[in-house]
Amino acid sequence: MDQVTSRTDTRPAAAPPGPERPVRSTRRWLVERDRLEAAIAETGVDFDQPRSIYWNAACGVEAGADFATVRARVRRYADFAPTFEAVARRREARAEAAAADGHQVTARDNYFMAAVHWGAAQWPIHTDDEVNRFYHRRKRACYAHYAELADHRIEAVTIPFAGGSLPAWFHLPPGYHGGRVPTVIAVPGMDSFKEATVALHGDRFLARGFAVLAIEGPGQYEAAMMGIHTTVPAWARTGTACVDWLSRREEVDAQRIVLSGISFGSFAGTIAAAHEPRLKACAVMNTCHQPGWTAAFEQAWPTYKMRFMYMSGHTDEDAFDDFARTLTWEGHAEQLSMPYLVLAGDRDELSPLECTEALLAHVGGPKQLVVYQDSRHSIGGVPAANLGPFAPTLAADWLADRLRGVPLTSERWYVDHVGKVTKTPL
Repeated sequence: MDQVTSRTDTRPAAAPPGPERPVRSTRRWLVERDRLEAAIAETGVDFDQPRSIYWNAACGVEAGADFATVRARVRRYADFAPTFEAVARRREARAEAAAADGHQVTARDNYFMAAVHWGAAQWPIHTDDEVNRFYHRRKRACYAHYAELADHRIEAVTIPFAGGSLPAWFHLPPGYHGGRVPTVIAVPGMDSFKEATVALHGDRFLARGFAVLAIEGPGQYEAAMMGIHTTVPAWARTGTACVDWLSRREEVDAQRIVLSGISFGSFAGTIAAAHEPRLKACAVMNTCHQPGWTAAFEQAWPTYKMRFMYMSGHTDEDAFDDFARTLTWEGHAEQLSMPYLVLAGDRDELSPLECTEALLAHVGGPKQLVVYQDSRHSIGGVPAANLGPFAPTLAADWLADRLRGVPLTSERWYVDHVGKVTKTPL
């Protein structure tokens, strides 16, 4: 959509973005605003999810100071966008200075970090206003500069879809010199974006020899700006659109394409995989498997519902409530035939574990469920996740094993507080 622009692209004169003037307000946003602000004042940027941790993980160690600054400064919802904008500007300026001095690696790293910060600044904005589009243009521009300098080939691509296209970045593994390689279609969560999907250093898929198609599917960031909104039927077509595109690439082994989804991607990726039998395996984590999403929309912070209203193109809450009832894996999970992995916390506040267990009961193919004791939605921060298998690594190894033909026994793994894994039939 937007072309890559130079830094002469200036921020429009405008009121503070979405948080102070939300186009998509909800009843609970109005009633619970004071409680939300109190939680942010006490807890900071990670009041609902550990976003400063997973975005920091994508950026690497050097960005630790950036996220420490963000954690120190964000004390109101309205602080999110301007705080990340300030950090993004500093990183972008550092990248430009490094490039001018001939320090290409330093420029590369800083462009990547700047892109992630610009994307993070978009998170609280639930409308396609000029501020959101400005942040988007800066994100795209910085990531394009990063792609030019990266240690592996990265290509900005569009996936033909329903008369339009889905935006993506296509990554080939470092050292690629030809031939066909396995590929993972990576679906991010509702709070994240394709530029933060593949890590700056030591990415878990690239390091295992995978190419990565990092997409934004219907409703996600740039796709939403292009008018492609979230619906279950749209996601049912997404896997096929991606596999069709990948199958035409000379670098891709069309017989070894898999899918990975995180959080919202655990739902959307499941729907996509259910309707694309050419996928050889599907691994999802941080589950969103409750039909109708009642916990996420009516019990968790109202920001989840506001974000999803934007993703689905709704401005009327009553109409959205009717739409939310269509958000279910029922009638779709039964079609999953490839090996299917789910990693979940047993205290997931957005999607009760019993919803994932019900989904798996409808899956006829080989399947595995890994449950982390005491973990909430984002697996981590509890002894089971610290002492047991590291969830992202487990998912990457599991996908690699499926392509190597390692036999899979349908099992339920329970990771307890000392890291012990207890396996039972599933």
